[in-house]
Amino acid sequence: MAGGRIGSLRVGLLGPLRVIVDGDVVDIVGPKRRAVLAMLAVAEGRVVPVGDLLDALWPADLPESGRQALQNHVSRLRGQLGPAADRLETLPSGYRLVLAPDELDVTQVRAALESARETPAEGFAVLRVADELWRGPVLTDLLDVEPIATAATGYELLRRDIGDALVAGGLAADRASDVLSRAAAAAAAEPLREPTAILHMRALAATGDVPAALEAARSFRRRLVDETGLDPSPALREAENEIISAAAGSAESQPRPPRTQARLIGRTAQVNSLQTLLGRERLVSIVGPGGIGKTSVAREIVAHRTDAAIVLLASVTDPTSIPYALAEALNVKVERGDVLSACLAVLGQQPALLVIDNCEHLLDPVRDTVSRVLETCPETTVLTTSREALGLPVEYVVRLAPLTLPRPDEDPTAAPSVQLFIERAQRVRRGATPTSEQARTIADIVARLDGMPLAIELAAGRLSTFSLDDLSARLDRSLDLLGGGRPTVDARHRTLRATVAWSYDLLGENERALFRQLSVFPDGVGLETAEQLADDLNLSAGADEVLARLVETSMLEVSFDGPTRYRMLETLRAYGIDRLDAEGEMETAVESCRRWAVELCARIGSLIASDQESAGDATLRRELANLRAAWQSARTSSTVDDAAAMVIPLYDAIAYRDLMELRQWALELADDPALSGNPRAGVVVAAAAEATYHQGDFVRAEQLATSALTAADGADKWVGLAVLSVVDLARGAWDDCVEHALAAAALTDGRDLLGIAALARAYSGDLAGARRLNARGAAKAVSPSMRSWAAYVDGEIAGCAGDGDAAQAYYLTSIDLAEQCGATFLVGVASVGLQSARATSGRTDEALRGYRDVIDYFTRTGNWTHLWTTLRNLAGLLHDLGDATTASLLLDAADTAPDAPTVAGAEQRTAPPKAVTDRTAILRAARESIDRHLRHS
Repeated sequence: MAGGRIGSLRVGLLGPLRVIVDGDVVDIVGPKRRAVLAMLAVAEGRVVPVGDLLDALWPADLPESGRQALQNHVSRLRGQLGPAADRLETLPSGYRLVLAPDELDVTQVRAALESARETPAEGFAVLRVADELWRGPVLTDLLDVEPIATAATGYELLRRDIGDALVAGGLAADRASDVLSRAAAAAAAEPLREPTAILHMRALAATGDVPAALEAARSFRRRLVDETGLDPSPALREAENEIISAAAGSAESQPRPPRTQARLIGRTAQVNSLQTLLGRERLVSIVGPGGIGKTSVAREIVAHRTDAAIVLLASVTDPTSIPYALAEALNVKVERGDVLSACLAVLGQQPALLVIDNCEHLLDPVRDTVSRVLETCPETTVLTTSREALGLPVEYVVRLAPLTLPRPDEDPTAAPSVQLFIERAQRVRRGATPTSEQARTIADIVARLDGMPLAIELAAGRLSTFSLDDLSARLDRSLDLLGGGRPTVDARHRTLRATVAWSYDLLGENERALFRQLSVFPDGVGLETAEQLADDLNLSAGADEVLARLVETSMLEVSFDGPTRYRMLETLRAYGIDRLDAEGEMETAVESCRRWAVELCARIGSLIASDQESAGDATLRRELANLRAAWQSARTSSTVDDAAAMVIPLYDAIAYRDLMELRQWALELADDPALSGNPRAGVVVAAAAEATYHQGDFVRAEQLATSALTAADGADKWVGLAVLSVVDLARGAWDDCVEHALAAAALTDGRDLLGIAALARAYSGDLAGARRLNARGAAKAVSPSMRSWAAYVDGEIAGCAGDGDAAQAYYLTSIDLAEQCGATFLVGVASVGLQSARATSGRTDEALRGYRDVIDYFTRTGNWTHLWTTLRNLAGLLHDLGDATTASLLLDAADTAPDAPTVAGAEQRTAPPKAVTDRTAILRAARESIDRHLRHS
C-alpha cells in the first residue's frame, strides 16, 4: 500500500519480460524471480500451485530447501513490486498475480483479436495497436523453464493469428496497401501455409496487381506439389476464381464455397447442426449405412473452412498406413522417426478440424489414432465418418438419416429426395421440368428407395436406358423391402445393396467384367489403365464404349480435372469386390493389379531416368494409393518377386524424393528372410541402405551396402557402391568416396556418381579434378534431376573456390530443375548452398530468410543429416553478424551429432559422437536468432 491505495501494475510478456509499477519500469533482478513472475503472469489470474513452481524452477534436482527458497523469491518479488506488492497474493493452494485485462499485453491482444473477428473492418485499427504490443522475441531469457517455453510458443502462434486478422481487416477496410507488405512477409515466412498464401493473393489483387496475385497462387501450388506431393485445398482455387471474376467486373459480392463434388441436396440442416456441434465437441462421428451420404456431408463442411484437413481412408487397407494417410492430409513428410508423432506435433500448433473419412474397416486403429490426437492436440476437433461409431467416451454420434421423402399433401418436387433424383436424371437425359404425373412417379420411386442418396442416384442414372415408367416398373424386381413399418438402418442398407445389385445386373457382360476388375483399384484408374484392363479381359466391345456405359449408369464417376480418371464410390467398390469373390475371380484380379503395379513401377523408373522425369514423378504421386494396395498384396503373397520388382525401379525416387513410404518398403523387404537367394536381393538391400543413409544412420547404411555388394551380381553392384560413396562423403573419407563412386560409375551410365566423386575432390581441395569429374558427369546427365545434381555440384565447387556469384547462379539452376521434376531432396540441399553463397556475397537478409525456409523444410521431413549442414552454414553467418553465442551453440551441437556429416577439411570421424538430446532447443535458438537479425535489419 502507498498512500492508502494499491499501486498500478502492468506486465508485458510479448517480448522480454517487462514490469511497470505506477508508470515506472521495474527491473526484476534474478532469473528465478523473473521466472516466478512470468509464470504467474502467464496464468492470467489463475492460482499457480506451489508444486508447479517448484517443478519448473528446479526440474532436475529440487533442493531440500526448495519451498523456503521459493518463499524467499516471492518475498523479494513483493519488495521489487513496491506499491503493487499486494497484487502478488499468497493462497493456501499457491500464488496468484492479480491483473486486470488491460494490465497484461497478452489478454489485450486476445481481446483485440476476438473483436476484430466479429467486425474485421472496424477492428483494423484495434489490431494495429495490438500488433505494436510485440517488443521482440518472447521471453528469450526464460525459455529454459518449460511452462514459459510452452507459453512462448503459443504467443508466437497468437502473433501469426494477429497478422492474419490484420491483413484480413485491412482488406475489409479497403486498406490493402497498408497490409500488403505484412502479407508478403508472412507468405515468405511460411511458404507452405495456405491461409497465408491466400491472404497474400487477396492483398495483391486488392492493390490492383492481379497478375502478381495469380502468379503467387501458381507459385504456391507448384511449391506445395514439389515439396509435399499434395494439391492445395479447394479454398485456393476459390480465391483464384474470385480474383479473376473481380478483375473481369463480376457483380458477385459474396464468395461462393468451393465445389469439388456434385451439389449437395437436402442436407443444409444437417450441415448447420454439425457446424454447431463442432464448435463445442472434440469428437463428432457421422454414422450411417453405405450410400447415405456421410462423405458428401463431411466434404461440405470442409469446403466452408480453411483450417480443415481431410484424411481419406477408403483406399487404405493396412492399419500401419494410417499415419501416412494423416501425414499426406497435413502436408507432413517425415524421413525419420515416428510418423504419427510428427503429425501430432503439426496438429498441436494451432486450432484445426481433422476429418477422417470411411473409418468402418479400420475401427480399432482409427480409434487409437483419434485417442492420441485428442490427448496430444487440445485445440484439434475431429470429425469422422463411418458405418459405426468409434466407441470413445467423448464421441458425439450423429446418425445421418435418409433424404426427406415427399408428403402426400405437398408438391413432390419440394422434397429433397425428389430434387436429387431430378438433378441427377437431367445429367443423363436433359429435358424440361417433369410434369405433375412424372413428379408423382419419381416420388414413388424415391419412397421405394427409402430416400437413400446413392440408390436414388443409381436409379436416376438408369434413365439413360429406360423411360421413367419402365424404370418404375422394373424397380420392384430388385428391391429388398422388408414389409411394413419404418425400415431399420440395416434394412435400408440391404435395400441399397439390392439396388446396387439391380444396377449391376442390368449391365451387359462387358460392363460387369470391367466393373469387377476396376474394383480392386482403391483410388480409381486413368484412361490408359482402364483401356489396358479392358484389353486384358478380351471384351467383345471397345473399352471406350464400355467405360461410357459404366459412367452413364452411375457405376463409375469420371473426373476431367487433369488427366481423365475413373473412380468408384466406396459402396460400389465393396460390391465389386464381393462379386469378384462370388465369381471366383479375386485371385486373378489381384494378380492383375500386381502385374499392373510392377509394369507401372518399371515405366516410372524409366521415365524418372529420362528427360520425361516430371511425367514419371506425377504418375508416381498420382498412383501411390493404388501402388500401396498392390504392395500390400505382394507382401501377403508367397513370393517376394513382385515386391522386389516394385522397389528396384523406384531407387531414384527413394534417393531424391521425400516419399518416406517408398523408403519403408525397401527397408521392410530387405528384412524379409524370403529375399535370401533372390537374384535381385542385392539391389533391394542397397535401396534399403540408401533409405537408411537418409535417416542419418551411417553405420547401418554401410553395413547394408556391404551386404548388398556381397549379394549382387555383375552390374547390380553399382547400387551398393553408390551408397558406400555417399556414406564416405558424409564421413569425410574423400579418397574412399572417389574410389567407390568411380567404381559404381564404371558399371552404369548417367546418375550422380561422377558428381559425388567431384564433391569429394572439391572438399579435399582438388578443385581442378572436381571440375573435370563433374563435367564428365554433366555430359551424361539426361533427366532434370541429374542435370540439377550437376548444377548443384558446380555450385559447391564454385563456393569452395570463393566465387559466390557463380555459385548462386548454379544453385538457382539446380533448384529450378529439381522443382520441375519433383526432386524435393535436391531442392533442399541446393537451397542450403544458395544461402551460404548469398551470405558470402553480402545478401544477408535474403540468406537469413532462406535459411529459415530450409530449416523448416528439413525439420518437416526429419532429415537431420542435411539440417546439421544447414545449421553449420547458418552459424558462420550468425558469427559474422556478431551473434557468437548462437553460432557456438549450433556448431557445438553439430559437432556432437551422430547424424551430422563431416565438414570439408575436418578430420574423418572414426567413431560416432554423442547424440544431441535437445534438438528442439537448437532449432528454436536458430529461428530466434534469424528473426532477431531480420528485425534489426
